[in-house]
Amino acid sequence: MLLTNALARRLFLHRHLLAEPPLGAGSGQALADLISQLGFVQVDSINTLARAHHMILFSRRQTYRPEALKLLLEDQRQLWEHWTHDASIIPIGLHPLWQHRFARDAERLRGSWKAWFRDGYEAQFDTILDRIARDGPVTSTDVGQGEARGKGGWWDWHPSKTALEWLWRTGQLAITRRDGFQKVYDLTERVIPQAHRLDTPDESAMVDWACGSALDHLGFADAKELRGYWHCLRPDEVKAWLKSALARGEITEIEVEGADLSRKRSYARPDVLAHASLAPEPSPRLRLLSPFDPALRDRDRAEFLFGFHYRIEVFVPEPKRIYGYYVFPILEADRLVGRIDVKAFRAENTLRIKALWPERGVKFGAGRLRKLEAELQRWAAFSGCDRVDYQPGWLREG
Repeated sequence: MLLTNALARRLFLHRHLLAEPPLGAGSGQALADLISQLGFVQVDSINTLARAHHMILFSRRQTYRPEALKLLLEDQRQLWEHWTHDASIIPIGLHPLWQHRFARDAERLRGSWKAWFRDGYEAQFDTILDRIARDGPVTSTDVGQGEARGKGGWWDWHPSKTALEWLWRTGQLAITRRDGFQKVYDLTERVIPQAHRLDTPDESAMVDWACGSALDHLGFADAKELRGYWHCLRPDEVKAWLKSALARGEITEIEVEGADLSRKRSYARPDVLAHASLAPEPSPRLRLLSPFDPALRDRDRAEFLFGFHYRIEVFVPEPKRIYGYYVFPILEADRLVGRIDVKAFRAENTLRIKALWPERGVKFGAGRLRKLEAELQRWAAFSGCDRVDYQPGWLREG
C-alpha cells in the first residue's frame, strides 16, 4: 500500500490540526479538547515572538490567549505539566499512565544525573519534601541557601535545584504553577486531583496505549517515530507491539512517499488511505509556526515529508546566534514556503521583520505578501505590539 506524498502531507497536517483554518474557540473545554487532540504541547522559555506553547496554540486557534491555558492548567487542573521528549503540557487523564514513566525515569536517570550534576542532591530529597509538606510550594530560588550557585549555564544547578527536578521527574512533586517562567513545585497530591492518582494500568496496557495513541496522533509512523512520540518506551517494546498489532490486524505496513519521491516503510491503521482521502484540504492562508511545533519536532520526518530543512542548531554568520530561536517556518496549504526572522520588541510596541527567506521555487508576489502581512499583523497583536516594522532588504532570495 502506497501513501502518496500529497495524501501523506494532507493526513499529517490534519492530525496535527494544521489543515483547518485557525478558527473557533480557544478557551475552556474547546482548548482542553484541542490539546487532547494534539496529545501534548511542548513548553519552552524562548520568547522571541511568544513562548512555544502559546505559539503552538495560537497557530491553531487565533482566539486563543495565554490566560485561557493558565486557567485550565493552574485552576481547573484539566491539564498538568511533565515530560514527553521535553517539558510538556499534558491532559490530566494521562496521569495514571505516567506512574510507569516515573519509575522508568528514576531508573534511567539515576546513573546519568550522577555524571551530569554536582554531588549532594540526593541528600536533599527528604529535606525538600518535608519543607514543602510543612510550608507549601517552593521555587528553586527558595531552596538551597548556602549552596554554591553554578555559573555554567542552564544545567549547572545547585544540589537543591537538582533535587527538585528529580522529585518532579519521578512523580513525588508536581508543578502547581509557573511564576513568569519559573516552576513552582508542590506535593503531587496537592496538584493532581485524587481521581487521577488512582488505578495505575499495568505495564502492558501502558505500552499498548503509548504505541497505539502515537500512531493515531501521527497518522503513520515507522518504529523510531512511534517510539519518539511519547519518548517513554524501549525499542524492544515498540518492536514487540508492532509484531503483535500486525498479527491482530490492527495495523498494516505501508510505504510513505517523501517530497523527493523516495519511499519509506511505515505502519498505519488499515483504513489509512480512506482517512487521508477524507482529510480536509489544507487552508491556503499563511501561518507562522513555532520551531517546537508538534509537526516540526521530528526534523527528519518534516524534511522527508515536506523537503524542508530546518535545524535549530544551525548558526548564521551575522549576527552569531542560534538560527531556530529567531527564524520561524511559514506554512501555506500543505507546504512550508519560507522562514522568517521576526522578533517582538515589546518596549517599542514593534514587531520587527529582519529577513524572509522563501523556499526554493517559491515566489512572494503581491498576493502572498498580502497574506503574510495579515498574518504578521495578527502576531503583532498577540505578542503585545501595535506595529510591524520591515527592515531594509528584508525580502531575500529564495
